[in-house]
Amino acid sequence: LFNATLAVVITVLVAGVILGGLQRVAYVTSRLVPTMAITYLLMTLAVLANHLPELPGLFLAIFTEAFAPQSVAGGLMGVIIIGVSRGVFSNEAGIGTEVMAHGAAKTDEPIREGLVGMMGPIIDTLLICTCTALVILASGIWQEVDGVKGVELTMQVFGQELGLLGQILLAIQILFLAASTMFTYWYYGEKCFVFLLGESQRSYYKWFYLAMIVMGCLVTLDIVFNFMIGMYGLMAIPTMLSAFILAPKVKQAANTYFAKLAQNA
Repeated sequence: LFNATLAVVITVLVAGVILGGLQRVAYVTSRLVPTMAITYLLMTLAVLANHLPELPGLFLAIFTEAFAPQSVAGGLMGVIIIGVSRGVFSNEAGIGTEVMAHGAAKTDEPIREGLVGMMGPIIDTLLICTCTALVILASGIWQEVDGVKGVELTMQVFGQELGLLGQILLAIQILFLAASTMFTYWYYGEKCFVFLLGESQRSYYKWFYLAMIVMGCLVTLDIVFNFMIGMYGLMAIPTMLSAFILAPKVKQAANTYFAKLAQNA
């Protein structure tokens, strides 16, 4: 009953945004995402402020453990595969979704828009994910719990460091992240759907997308997660191939753009 109620609430929420079209999606996400990122960084700084003397050692431990002999012997390729798959979840680089959002931007300089897009992995993965890693390592909880991982572990960390307020704020961040993801992925899916089946079929995709949200709420998390990993892998194949094919043209356009900047400097 809880899952069914949750499915209805989430579906109504998403429908209220995506039925308003791209402008409403852009309006909502442009406010959710910065708020989420800034709040999370402030929460992280509040935790790390209590562990400042430990930070150099934590950074050193991250690098030394990553390249330690036992890490290589324990299956370096497996670690790389897991790291890449989690990285894709955080920044979507290489799977061909974010390009549709940047392609819709009003700009006369595609190279400049590409440079803006390259900031995504830096902020999402290098900055936000590093903050999460530092908070978990600094708390020491990762050495005490067994079998707890992912958001559950992060929730315990912020609960220990910032109390109930930290857990409430983190729950809000997760809600914002989930909502913005559902809003934007409708747009990505609709663009591909219309390209394949034609403009006349556009309206059908909204209802299909909403039906998938309901289904996602009713099945187990493992099913959803494994399905997403499989689909992301399939999306990466044509995206990476096209990236290699188009690389010479991108390089030529980039050279022209930077030459123009140098002349105007």
